[in-house]
Amino acid sequence: AFIFIQMYFIFLNNEQIKVYRYKIIARFGLMHMIGTNLAVWLNVLIQETKHEILTFYNPENRTLRISHRIPGHSRGHAVIPVHDPTAHLRVARGLKGPYQIFECRRTNIIGTLVQDASPFLFPCTIEYSLICAAILYVMWRSISRPQSTPQQRPDMISSPMKRSPHHYSVDCARAHKGLFVGILILVLTIISLIIFFVLISRPEFVSMAVTEVTICELLIYGTATIATLLGMIQIRHLQYDAYRSFSLDDILLVGAQTGSFLYNIFTVIAGHFTLRSDDMLVPINALASIVQTACQTMFILDASRRQAVSPEHIRKKPGR
Repeated sequence: AFIFIQMYFIFLNNEQIKVYRYKIIARFGLMHMIGTNLAVWLNVLIQETKHEILTFYNPENRTLRISHRIPGHSRGHAVIPVHDPTAHLRVARGLKGPYQIFECRRTNIIGTLVQDASPFLFPCTIEYSLICAAILYVMWRSISRPQSTPQQRPDMISSPMKRSPHHYSVDCARAHKGLFVGILILVLTIISLIIFFVLISRPEFVSMAVTEVTICELLIYGTATIATLLGMIQIRHLQYDAYRSFSLDDILLVGAQTGSFLYNIFTVIAGHFTLRSDDMLVPINALASIVQTACQTMFILDASRRQAVSPEHIRKKPGR
């Protein structure tokens, strides 16, 4: 929740944030967020170091397994023995307890998932915390700096004609909620796929893995269909251009839609004649895919021919 809300806050407020009231509270809040990100960064570094130590340390024979090649050893992994028990008493005492807890965590499915994904998730969290801390520091410095209005000379006034042709800007106005809901759904989808690949590797959980990913896909189709219907309702207020010709993009869209229809129809037929009785979600999922892709194609074809003509439409941007 903290990561998602913080990303939403940074996305809405750029580095040139302007605060005219309660500047002390704003500075305190931004500095508190900077400290929180640095604390998260330091905590993840410690967790990553502990994960590496617990992975390579063996408390039974007090050895460290090194994954790089050492001169004099023909194999890729070398074992360094610890002979003096008194010299490494603190290491053995400090790692024996956590190592047993670490082994206990690896006995279930989620523990294995966390262990396998940790080397990939640690760098993401570290980079995210550092980037957010840097952005928040720029915002805090912008608030702390006194606002001044420099006088512009006539030759300093920028003209749209002088803009570089390589300068691009993305207007995300009135699209923040949909953007971040889409990011949240993307994250949940990635988590669902990770759980699926973990469960499918075990023979006793194959049926559960297929059911889990099918239900997740069905929920995504339902959410996308509802969002498409809401977009259709909102863009009805825009002006429709009935004289626009059928472009190449529309032809490619309809052609891809035809292929999707054929694939899902054959999936429904195969799911109907299946020998297993617990695969009823497969044809339902295919039917939901047909409905969702049909609604999405109609929405794209209709929205591509509409445009905002009134100042109210330009300000509200319906359908975004």
